[in-house]
Amino acid sequence: MTDPGVRDMTYMEQVVHWLRQRLDRDPPLAAPRQLNEVLRVLAIWRSRLIADAYVRQHGAKIMQGPFAGMDYVTTATEGALTPRLIGTYESELHPHIAAFAAQGLDCVIDVGCAEGYYAVGLARLMPDVTVYAYDIQAKARAACAELAAKNGVSERVIIGEEFTPDGFEAFKDRRCLVLVDIEGAEDDLLRPDLSPSLAHMPLIVETHDVYRRGVLERLVERFSPTHDILRLDPQAKTLPLPDFLKGAGHLDQLLAVWEFRIQATPWLVMTPKG
Repeated sequence: MTDPGVRDMTYMEQVVHWLRQRLDRDPPLAAPRQLNEVLRVLAIWRSRLIADAYVRQHGAKIMQGPFAGMDYVTTATEGALTPRLIGTYESELHPHIAAFAAQGLDCVIDVGCAEGYYAVGLARLMPDVTVYAYDIQAKARAACAELAAKNGVSERVIIGEEFTPDGFEAFKDRRCLVLVDIEGAEDDLLRPDLSPSLAHMPLIVETHDVYRRGVLERLVERFSPTHDILRLDPQAKTLPLPDFLKGAGHLDQLLAVWEFRIQATPWLVMTPKG
């Protein structure tokens, strides 16, 4: 849906154009994989409509969760917007974020920060913490900087482009939480052999076997000698929905909290031993 001829269309027009092209094929939509692709595209379209409805009702402000009250964006640079606005996004991590926030940290390293959901949210949640936010996409870095300014934490959100496997050594004397969500490249980044300081840092890592087969097992093997490791799998969402969705159809309620995952991407919450 990014062909030059359709760039000036609205998003809905792009979806219709994309779908019509597939329906015109001979035979049209013949394989289950093709039908799954169509279902995903239509679900994303519907999710975006729900996000627009949320913004009309509540503005771009996060409703609940650890980042409740944060002024947010109306367009996500990566992934689903609606669950971030509602506050259900990655709710499996909420108690662990609260526990780490209570430990007297002085910095956070957020690699794969996108538009700054965690970078800015954690800066608001922990007023004494400096967040070092990294993303290789220029659009994401610009959006993160804008979000930090909107929430009055620009001086404590330091934005960078690339973070290297030995980069943790610059933080070896800091009380630092590490967050990583980089679509499989966690396999290359998290190397205790190159950054021994990782042995003393708590980490929250989203693993992506969907892109890098076996990465979860390799990270567990690398960090088991130094960390207690808890695996978290995505669960059904149980936090309240906005009032305007409480009377909506069940499909819209499900799509409101859907996080666009192609398949399960378990998190590893890793706490240094002792």
